[in-house]
Amino acid sequence: MPTFNHSDIDRLSEELAKASRTVIVTHFKPDGDAMGSSTAMHSFIRRFFNSDVKIVLNDRYPHSIAFMVSEEVENDILTYEENCEEALTAIREADHIIALDFNAFHRTDHLESALAQSSAFKVLIDHHLNPDKDAFDLTFSVQEISSASELLYHILKATPQCGGKAENLPFYAAESLMTGMTTDTNNFANSTYPSTLMMASELISIGVDRDRILSNLYNQYGENRLRLLGHILKDLMTITEDGVAYIVLDKTTLDKYEIKEGDTEGFVNMPLSIDRVKMSLLLKEDGDRIRVSIRSRKGISANRCSRLHFNGGGHENAAGGRLNIPADIEGIDKAGEYIEKHTHIFINEENEA
Repeated sequence: MPTFNHSDIDRLSEELAKASRTVIVTHFKPDGDAMGSSTAMHSFIRRFFNSDVKIVLNDRYPHSIAFMVSEEVENDILTYEENCEEALTAIREADHIIALDFNAFHRTDHLESALAQSSAFKVLIDHHLNPDKDAFDLTFSVQEISSASELLYHILKATPQCGGKAENLPFYAAESLMTGMTTDTNNFANSTYPSTLMMASELISIGVDRDRILSNLYNQYGENRLRLLGHILKDLMTITEDGVAYIVLDKTTLDKYEIKEGDTEGFVNMPLSIDRVKMSLLLKEDGDRIRVSIRSRKGISANRCSRLHFNGGGHENAAGGRLNIPADIEGIDKAGEYIEKHTHIFINEENEA
């Protein structure tokens, strides 16, 4: 279980009590952990403090996790891609900013400049490597933990408002935190620690319905997701001699199957079920860049591969990145060639280490 400096917990509570305008921010392309921690923080502030609170996103969360956003929370969400001025104004006028599930402001894309220039009291709560602590007034950074949602759970439970008891959390926050943790561990398949199981047990004991969460997360997709998966497994997955599996999804394929944000969730993990696959990559064309997801077995660093070859980073066995067109690569049609060249170099370096 993570340990915290009690003075930091008390300071967080004191700052929230002083706040009049609080903004919660998370990384661009928000996933389940980003939204789980953000909506839980929103609920906690609404319950215990008098601050006006907004969640400011760079872009809209995927429809696959829309179930976790209540109408009350939705009314307090501002999105840069939908109303850039309103989103940036909220950041500029905030006296407190809570940053969740990212380690540096560049991970917020178009919000970066406004966040960096803000004079607000800034709090970072994150589980990624290399946090930019100098950009924040108060930092909670733990890497040996499943998710930002789990980290936030332990922090909120330790506040004077909750007094160390899970049942004192707002119930909506408890559900959001369970959902966020479940998505980031791929339903306990990776990055699961004793503290993670303790969190799940405590939340279930206060009435959080894990079966309902799992049904909403994994049994509500459209049929095209499954049809695309069949196409991937039959025609689009390549496994190299180095034991690297990769899948490249161009815009034509994504459009053909009418794929929405979140529909490919979990695809990158599937090749790791093959005994000779050490690392798996999923690449998706997205305008003038290619988004990259990387997963690996223990002993192979997805984080290092992403940092060295895909302009990204993350966790030891789960990382993300991107390739910029044309700076890094001519186009999506060259993706396979790029992957095979760079992962060959990387795997050989890992074997020699």
